Amino acid sequence: MATDQAVTSSVPVGAASAVPTGLARSWLLVPGSADGLGRRVAASAADAIVVDLEDGVAPDDKGRARRALVALAAAGERPWVRIGDAASDEWRTDVALLRGADLVAGVVLAKVEAPEHVRRTADALDGALPIVALVESARGVEAALDIAETPGVARLAFGSGDFRRDTGAADDPLALLFARSRLVTASRAAGLPGPIDGPTVPRDPAALEVASQHVASLGMTGRLCLREEQAAVVNAALSPSGAELAWALDVLDTLEHCGIRDGSDLPRIARAQALLDAAAAFGIDTDVAEPHVSDYAG
Repeated sequence: MATDQAVTSSVPVGAASAVPTGLARSWLLVPGSADGLGRRVAASAADAIVVDLEDGVAPDDKGRARRALVALAAAGERPWVRIGDAASDEWRTDVALLRGADLVAGVVLAKVEAPEHVRRTADALDGALPIVALVESARGVEAALDIAETPGVARLAFGSGDFRRDTGAADDPLALLFARSRLVTASRAAGLPGPIDGPTVPRDPAALEVASQHVASLGMTGRLCLREEQAAVVNAALSPSGAELAWALDVLDTLEHCGIRDGSDLPRIARAQALLDAAAAFGIDTDVAEPHVSDYAG
């Protein structure tokens, strides 16, 4: 997936985005202690808003961040929330706040290293909320398939910064290739959507676009964002391009006129339908894609 200026989107913005969890591209992390939290959540163009109660909030501000989350719910917003890891005291406080309360759309669980971390969280929340398991260490990457197959997990996510700190890996696409690919294959094997990549720290939009296109080429389909302006870049980079949609329409047009020709047609058809389904979910106008102009190879 890549950018294409001819492709337009009409997806609503804000915490109540119409994009399903499994297809959400941009996941904006906003500290629960941030000034203007309600305004930022309501106005965001990200597919998913995640109110951070974990590393993005100083210990002395945790209580204020939790109260701000409750205030958001009272105002009608239902963002996601990132909570402390399952071995921490903060986790206990976070799940006590969420249990039985209609406050959030789902939970991003920090520092997942084993299926038990997910099971404890799901049980503590009575299985009521989907969980994005944030894998941030060597142990988490090695246990990726078991984590992905744990009931309650909606997607995997890659905590690239903490993973680098844990392993000593460089902030380099090649150095992180194995970990990212491991999460991709584990997600696929478990029947989950593509995983969510960690954030790009540099503010340069061009660097973010290149990095997002790289992880998309590996099979990752989402990205954590630290700043609002990153959401539009990520959404574009992880959306079907005009060339991809043109190719998809051409594949289905050929099927209609010629039928199945050989064994390569079935995976091509599946890929084409997935692209068109994503375009529909993202509100992308496929009328701009003309089959005869495509040279996309799939």
